[in-house]
Amino acid sequence: MSLKLSVESEIKKAMLAKDKDRLRALRAIKSLIMLEETKGGAAESLSEEDELKLLTKAAKQRKDSADIYKEQGREDLLAVELAELEIISEFLPKQLSEEELETELKKIIAESGAEGPKDMGKVMGLASKALAGKADGKAISTKVKSLLA
Repeated sequence: MSLKLSVESEIKKAMLAKDKDRLRALRAIKSLIMLEETKGGAAESLSEEDELKLLTKAAKQRKDSADIYKEQGREDLLAVELAELEIISEFLPKQLSEEELETELKKIIAESGAEGPKDMGKVMGLASKALAGKADGKAISTKVKSLLA
């Protein structure tokens, strides 16, 4: 089932349950999908990769906003952002643990033949594609730096 259809199904469930917070987050996701579909002019469905990028971007925005609200002591807004982040995360693939990330990156480094920090760009390109949606870019970068050092 495509992301759009599953979000629409969840919207219906949230409406029936009168869950306003969940409904708001789901409508935000649907809005992002619709904007992306109509961006090129033609209304075509998004590929799974595009859907993943869209959700990852939305989750990152929520995390960044939550960090800012936490710094400013705005607990009311922080709660909203964290609730939306949790709902968006339901549609994202399971995130890799620290150990799983390291294992995957070691495989990628071995396949690419990288030998040191000078090869970081090559490794990051491959890792970003292979681990899209499964790990945060910042976590990937940090781990690649430590493995190549």
